[in-house]
Amino acid sequence: MTRLTRREILAAAAACAVATPAFAEAPASLNALAKAKGMRFGSCFAWSPPGADAGSFANPNYAALLERDCGILVPENEFKWQRLRPDPVKFDVTRFADMLEHAEAKGMAMRGHTLLWHKSQFFPKWLNEYDFGASPRAKGEHLLTDHIRTLCRLYGDRIVSFDVVNETIDEKAGLQRETSLSKAFGDADAMVDFAFHTAREHAPKAQLVYNDYMSWEPGNEKHRAGVLRLLEGFRKRNVPVDALGVQSHIGVPGGDLRGAVRRQQGEWRAFLDAVVAMGYKLLITEFDVNDKQLPSDVRSRDAAVAAYADAYLEIMFAYPQLRDVLVWGMCDKYNWLNGFSPRADRSYQRATPYDEKFRPKPLHGVFAKRFAAAAMRPA
Repeated sequence: MTRLTRREILAAAAACAVATPAFAEAPASLNALAKAKGMRFGSCFAWSPPGADAGSFANPNYAALLERDCGILVPENEFKWQRLRPDPVKFDVTRFADMLEHAEAKGMAMRGHTLLWHKSQFFPKWLNEYDFGASPRAKGEHLLTDHIRTLCRLYGDRIVSFDVVNETIDEKAGLQRETSLSKAFGDADAMVDFAFHTAREHAPKAQLVYNDYMSWEPGNEKHRAGVLRLLEGFRKRNVPVDALGVQSHIGVPGGDLRGAVRRQQGEWRAFLDAVVAMGYKLLITEFDVNDKQLPSDVRSRDAAVAAYADAYLEIMFAYPQLRDVLVWGMCDKYNWLNGFSPRADRSYQRATPYDEKFRPKPLHGVFAKRFAAAAMRPA
């Protein structure tokens, strides 16, 4: 594993421009800072029974972070097909309904993630094995219409933004994935177009988003190119897509941190320029920072995470098309990376604005700095 040198760690801390003593007092609300610029800050959250140690509104410590800093929330898993559709004819919205009621009671907006996660390993088992019969296109349209129409009729006036389609581009090939559902439609373009048209029909006031994890790090070139082709196709076919959701699961590289940023930023800006030139809005939908390649020392990790995040957010915040900024979890203790991409030393990833003891970290200060420096978004 490549390690940062002491000089690079100190440079990262200086670049961050956020000192630990700044947290001697409670930090300003991130959403209050965002709101002052016509933006919103938010996070994912989970459902759990009362008293569970989870990143849930039922956990008082976690709920306090959400209330302090967030103006918009998104369910981490409870709006996905796996949780909502136990079989082809039933919907179970119990958990999501609890989450939505909590958000509304606290005056927070809600995002819907996602109406179609087009990745077969995240389909419910029954959908991967579904018999589309002698008229697969008609059966596929019926199934997708039923799903989107049902959720939009229930929540279309209460959810402000839907990730209508999530991750349909294969990151290695740059082409749309093939699943049981796309095979039924006979054409993946027809399937995703149908999803957006159906969402617009039944949730006419909501923002409709294509969401994906194409990133600024090297190795994502085919993924970014595939997403651009998809977005270009939407415009040519007059598909009602309002925005690109940029997930922003970024990862601090080992070695030359500043050099990595210099190498990445040009291609990343070119990608974003192409997106907004087509008239799309931008959202940061799932931000966190993977620190797997960094040394164990917490102070140096926090400095490097903050510096790397700051370089990324500086670029993103420069686009007036960006209004909503959501992290994928507020507290390191509950971040998905601990299981998905565990560190060799088994410590918590320092991926989110608060540590495992619910204390704000330099990354929190980076968000505060970027909101304070952001240009006012037009009305």
